[in-house]
Amino acid sequence: MSLKISGYKKIIKWAIWSVLGVLFLVFFIRVVTFEANYYNEKEGSERAVAEEVEDEEELIEVAPTEEEVKEYTVAADRPRYLTIEKLKVDKARILPVGVNAKGELGTPNNIFDVGWYVESGKPGQGGTLIIDGHNGGPHINGVFKKLPELKEGDIIKIERGDGEVFKYKVVENKEISLDDSNAYMAVAAASPVPGVESVTLITCTGEWSQTQKTYLSRQFTRATLIED
Repeated sequence: MSLKISGYKKIIKWAIWSVLGVLFLVFFIRVVTFEANYYNEKEGSERAVAEEVEDEEELIEVAPTEEEVKEYTVAADRPRYLTIEKLKVDKARILPVGVNAKGELGTPNNIFDVGWYVESGKPGQGGTLIIDGHNGGPHINGVFKKLPELKEGDIIKIERGDGEVFKYKVVENKEISLDDSNAYMAVAAASPVPGVESVTLITCTGEWSQTQKTYLSRQFTRATLIED
């Protein structure tokens, strides 16, 4: 029994669409599989630059000019500049920060500035200053990228609003897992040497989690005041 031409054409058209459908399905499966494998491979790996943020446009990756640094002023009793010669950090502006809606410590928008938690200590008043900064931005490293390199005995300088400079000697530099970092904040907010003024520097570090969009550790650098 012979087939009609019209029926034959319908069969050809159906076959073509069937083949295209199969090809599309195979392509879709390959894309999904590749993406899953890619994220699994990246989980726990190091990133070349610092941290990914929810809104990258909020971060400024341009260092302030010398004039902008000179013009930056704060109250006489507040921290103004941070200097760490070993890390080539020279008079990074210290901006006041609080906590965000999630209860997390805030950070400056510029990756070359650092943030001083306003509820922590002030230089020369015997408490513990808490200062945080960016590991980096979406494209380049930030002020605290090399913070893990500090060793015991290294010097951290903080200039106050009235121009007086306070020197702190590193006594501890620890990498704490992200899961344990919140609990460690109670330790970081106190002096490693009871009764001695101190400063704690904090930044992101360690391995990168593609799924959580953050580093899996926090670096805590603690230093005590040197009495001249």
